[in-house]
Amino acid sequence: MTQNTRRQGGRAARQALRAAPLAQDLRPIRPGLSGGSFGPLSPADQQAIHRTALRALEEIGLADAPKSGIEILTGAGAILGEDGRIRFPPALVEDMLAKAARGITLHGRDPAHDMHLTGHRVHYGTAGAAVHLVDAVTQDYAESTLQDIHDAARIVEKLDNVHFLQRPMVARDLPDNFELDINTLYACATGTSKHIGTSFTEAANVPECLALAYAISGGEEAFRARPFVSNSNCFVVPPMKFATESCEVMEACIRGGMPVLLLSAGMAGATAPATLAGAIAQSVAECLAGVVYVNALSEGHPAIFGTWPFVVDLRTGAMSIGSGEQALLTSGCAQMHRFYDLPGGAAAGASDSKLPDMQAGWEQMCSNVMAGLSGLNMVYEAAGMHASLLGFCHESLILGDDIIGQAMRCVKGIEVNDETLALEAMRQVCLGGPGHYLGVGDTLARMETDYVYPRFGDRTSPKEWAEKGKPDLVLKARARKEAILSEPSRAALDPLQDQQIRRRFPIRLPL
Repeated sequence: MTQNTRRQGGRAARQALRAAPLAQDLRPIRPGLSGGSFGPLSPADQQAIHRTALRALEEIGLADAPKSGIEILTGAGAILGEDGRIRFPPALVEDMLAKAARGITLHGRDPAHDMHLTGHRVHYGTAGAAVHLVDAVTQDYAESTLQDIHDAARIVEKLDNVHFLQRPMVARDLPDNFELDINTLYACATGTSKHIGTSFTEAANVPECLALAYAISGGEEAFRARPFVSNSNCFVVPPMKFATESCEVMEACIRGGMPVLLLSAGMAGATAPATLAGAIAQSVAECLAGVVYVNALSEGHPAIFGTWPFVVDLRTGAMSIGSGEQALLTSGCAQMHRFYDLPGGAAAGASDSKLPDMQAGWEQMCSNVMAGLSGLNMVYEAAGMHASLLGFCHESLILGDDIIGQAMRCVKGIEVNDETLALEAMRQVCLGGPGHYLGVGDTLARMETDYVYPRFGDRTSPKEWAEKGKPDLVLKARARKEAILSEPSRAALDPLQDQQIRRRFPIRLPL
């Protein structure tokens, strides 16, 4: 009886401790923890990649710049060759690197979600252009819709460890490109108050999309002061070509005050060299060209160095985004971002598995942990993405919050000081104490500040698990999804403001 009472008392104490919310700075994990403890590239490796990238830009250059881009780049000192390729003298690249923005902030509509991209500070979020929504219960794939994007945004709003939303799906029910662009922005912005990223299909659509962003912010000046939207821009088509229309979009976004993600997404063995070092070198070269482009147009404009090289399974030609090679590529890219002291982003956390199963778990955890330990500022694709970027799953997004939580705990690392070495605690427990650390003051105090507890991961014994009806992770995630979506969106606009926006823009998302 005495033992039972002690166990119940200890449990009550632990429950009471956990019920009291911790201050943000005391939580074991939080946005912007510093990584950087892992790196597959030596300092000499990084220098070699840098030199190779400079040579590629000077000797090979990039083709297919738009007319406006040619004027911007050659005006800054790039050289247009007779073959139509633009080449970049090393001195020009170095000059523009010196002018590039550092220490940028990506704002949320709610300032509590601002992300400060400095040093090795790590943030996890979604991304992608999946064309299917995955039903984790029926295991069916259906074309993704505008409502699916909005629902993903609403879920992200409630997930502590998913720090930003980049549009993860394409609204396949909107065939008109303008309506696609404007409605995707609206669906994301009214689903979450965290920073959002989105793409625009053509430059002609950007002014109205900017007008929508300005209206949500309360005016152009307010948006320019705190831009809560960034443009995810595939400005290059690897290998070593500009994406003409995307470059025009990028120019329009920069002029409108919107941060840009300079995204180079070559595939090692297909559109980038098969070697990991070569794939990183090409991606770095392409993004350095983007740094020149951005700063020649607007010196110091906020831009993210988005080296996103992917991996191909050379046996089949299929993407293998869940591979160890992908994790290494992303980690190497994070090191190159730090080499240049630029805010950077890359892909991690996606899976080749079609469902949130064991394969998805090991693939998502492997690359998310390595990206975080490498100190990657923006970890894109970190939750919910399946089928080599073709399918997005709401339940997997929810379960991914647990995965990222454990990854962030790895990023935080081990704190070593006189207090954490716990010599006094050993003395008290061992010399006349209870002989164990369960329930003692230091243990209780450390429960919430040092340990991360999964919301859905099951740590019960087989007996307790059976007594609870053998709960299924996917079904638990489905229940939470339904609970989240049954509540009003916390990021919904003021009704009058929303009414004015709907009168001006062709919003297709139902009220």
